[in-house]
Amino acid sequence: MATPPRHGCMLRAEVVMCIFLVIAPLSTAIGVNYGTKGDNLPSPAKVAAFLVTRTNIDRVKLFDTNPDIVRAFAGTGISVMVTAGNGDIPGLATQTGADSWVATNIAPYYPATDISLVAVGNEIMDMADKNLIGKLVPAMQNLKDALVTAGYNKIRVSTPSSLSILVDSQPPSAARFRDVWDDAIFTPMLQFLRQTKSPLIVNMYPYFGYNSDTLPYALARPNPGVLDAGSGIMYTSMFEAQLDSVYSAMKKLGFEDVEILVGETGWPTKAVDGQIGVSPAEAAEYNKYIIREVSSGSGTPLMPKRKFETYIFTLFNEDLKPGPVAERNFGMFQPDFTPMYDIGIMKDPVKTTSAPASVVPAVPQKVTAMPMVAAANALEAGVPTKANGSNNA
Repeated sequence: MATPPRHGCMLRAEVVMCIFLVIAPLSTAIGVNYGTKGDNLPSPAKVAAFLVTRTNIDRVKLFDTNPDIVRAFAGTGISVMVTAGNGDIPGLATQTGADSWVATNIAPYYPATDISLVAVGNEIMDMADKNLIGKLVPAMQNLKDALVTAGYNKIRVSTPSSLSILVDSQPPSAARFRDVWDDAIFTPMLQFLRQTKSPLIVNMYPYFGYNSDTLPYALARPNPGVLDAGSGIMYTSMFEAQLDSVYSAMKKLGFEDVEILVGETGWPTKAVDGQIGVSPAEAAEYNKYIIREVSSGSGTPLMPKRKFETYIFTLFNEDLKPGPVAERNFGMFQPDFTPMYDIGIMKDPVKTTSAPASVVPAVPQKVTAMPMVAAANALEAGVPTKANGSNNA
């Protein structure tokens, strides 16, 4: 099990301000979600140029196939995940519709733009639309066939899901896919993903599962840990526990060899007044941990020595998004490309002045580890809903 990192700016009961924080650039690049629900965002051409020249970000995930954005990444060397909207799924469920979609949304841009994966819809399983859910896997299969027919064999096909696809998600050893969905949806989906060497995409947000007691666990700070009595594993990172829950569910169906891709994860810089654990300092702490965790090769307790393709949510704050304040404040950069905080993804060291960290209680020095059941309620709250970071496709 990977030892949780000891962070340089530990947030205790006192308020800590890290001024002019300089972090050495990371050698491993990371992916980022590029949402566009804002009225003050820079042009796609400027965004692409900035990512190429100033950052180590080498992958972007889009929530549509906006021609201006897809075209802007041509020749940049940045790989692009595009999304077929939820409304496209009925058409993709027919081969003719899938062929037409590829001709319109892939052929004009590929291979000049390195389109690496097409996501079919976004969190379809959360929509309670039986028609779309029933057509999801056929749409994925037809789309892959259309890509192969067009000569685009390397482009993968998958679909992003939230953690709501699981039942009994805590402890990780007990996690499984929801009844009916396990046989009707996820068995054929995972068979398809295995055959096409494509990943299962899952959006994971410890942010939506923490409270004042579990904040250190959500941020992977030193903490007493949460015991999974079923496996005997002591988890000190909620993110690792979420990954292992997905793995356990896949293993129960016999598909533990399918890769897991983290489609979204992140931490906001702002929320409602008085909410502890939300500031640029915590956002930087979490995202820096995520980059180290997914790229180190240490893996998780159930998936040792593995790396995980991961996309942080999100590139910019999006002021037109509905919902709670936090929904509009997951961005890593301001519209003028000034970093909200520094997590080492800039090609040159960056000096930033972070806002004061929110006041959080100190971690007790000697405490008994919580059994996983005791933490389950908080962790189950981590299942994203429509009021999470996702942009509906």
